[in-house]
Amino acid sequence: MELSGSIKLIQEEERISDRFKKRGLVLTTQEQYPQDIMIEFVQEKTELLDSFQHGQQVTISINIRGREWKSPSGEVKYFTSIQGWRIQRSEAEAPGMQQPMGNSNDTAQPAAAPAPDLSDNEGDDLPF
Repeated sequence: MELSGSIKLIQEEERISDRFKKRGLVLTTQEQYPQDIMIEFVQEKTELLDSFQHGQQVTISINIRGREWKSPSGEVKYFTSIQGWRIQRSEAEAPGMQQPMGNSNDTAQPAAAPAPDLSDNEGDDLPF
């Protein structure tokens, strides 16, 4: 799955244990009712966020993860997380992807027919 929008916040890396680290990013979607969505990047994927900053338009590839947790008292709860595994600048944001100034129509146009030679009036039987 993919989500697109602008980066609202990038959190600092958080080291949970010697073997686990994570880093959060809040993405604001661009739709009628924009949503602020927290996306976690874990382990080596935390480094993907180093070259991004607040306000950039991005597309993030995600996985939705779910798990069950049972408390010591026997109560069962379910948790859902969104994990990012790839992040790219959106096409409009990518360097070198802007269209050159001038004619923005990239489709080929048919060649115009040559203009008739009106300098020779012989054979012209029109009254005007």
